[in-house]
Amino acid sequence: MYGRILVINTGSTSSKIGFYESGEKLFEKNLTHTAEEIARYESVMDQTPMRMDAIMDFLAEKGVALESIDVAMARGGLITPIRTGVYEVNQAMRDALMSGKDGVHACNLSALLADDIAADVNKAREAKGIEQKCRAYIADPPMADEMLPEVKVGGLPEFPRRTLFHALNSRAMVRRYAKSVGKTNKDVTVIVAHMGGGSSVSLHRNGLVIDTNDALGGDGPISPERAGSVPGFPLVDMCFSGEYTKAEVKKMLVGRGGAVAYFGTNDMREVASRANAGDKDCDTFLRGFCVSFAKYIAALASVVCGEVDAIILTGGIAHNDAIVEEISRRVKFIAPVVVYAGENELESLAENGYGILAGEFDIKYYHPDHF
Repeated sequence: MYGRILVINTGSTSSKIGFYESGEKLFEKNLTHTAEEIARYESVMDQTPMRMDAIMDFLAEKGVALESIDVAMARGGLITPIRTGVYEVNQAMRDALMSGKDGVHACNLSALLADDIAADVNKAREAKGIEQKCRAYIADPPMADEMLPEVKVGGLPEFPRRTLFHALNSRAMVRRYAKSVGKTNKDVTVIVAHMGGGSSVSLHRNGLVIDTNDALGGDGPISPERAGSVPGFPLVDMCFSGEYTKAEVKKMLVGRGGAVAYFGTNDMREVASRANAGDKDCDTFLRGFCVSFAKYIAALASVVCGEVDAIILTGGIAHNDAIVEEISRRVKFIAPVVVYAGENELESLAENGYGILAGEFDIKYYHPDHF
């Protein structure tokens, strides 16, 4: 593999960057942004200059010459309709991310930063007489929608099921599995359970993600800080009780749900440690966490009549052997269970970047009216 790739993954309070040369990671850095820095900006979308300065200062500190960067890869933001794959950042994408029409999240900044950096790289290259252009791309954004029409049907026309999942890591793990068995992602049917601060379970068939959950919208299994799917009537009663604002209810579902609601922590290692020390409530919660994932995995298997090649457990919580063993025990009757622990997002973006340089992907271009 040839080329130098800059990878950008923006989160609520951090900007993760990685720098790769000839397929090897030269360095990785999690640039944290203090609460005081964040508080200066009315909207997350106003933070672009601050984060840009932090990234450029770090690259200068590392001695990275701008003109040496061949590709700027970014985490995908909240835009739809869009399919999985690699997209070059264009003005239509920038406009959609800036408007927040499909949601405002710090991940929306990644493509904007990558595109701005690519523009600076090209200015530096032009000054040095280098003709080759640096381009900015995203890969497998979280709202990528390839769901079958029948799985989008909700119980009410007003509530169709929608997608928002860990597309980047999930698709990369399917490619890893397929390669391990001498196939491509278009040759396998795989269910991927991503277990992190948020949880998603996705069904991959013939290179497409044909069913998944809305991991940021109150659908799916329990996570350390998200409630997952909850009963409708009690939720309606809560909303009309007069005790909570709309924002507070949403925060209870996403941010203060799951382990946070039960134990005041989003660290599953702490919950597991307390369970091992004899805390029965923590032990019951952990088993419930595993059951919620097993149920969702089994439900997705029914979409393809149980014809599943493998079940992949991934995300940070997949480092917990006891959780992995318990989920595996419950779903191994469907298909073999494969474990790829960790988030792997920077590596996944770099992998896509080298695929672009090698001409392995058909580059797509975002347009809000095309799907």
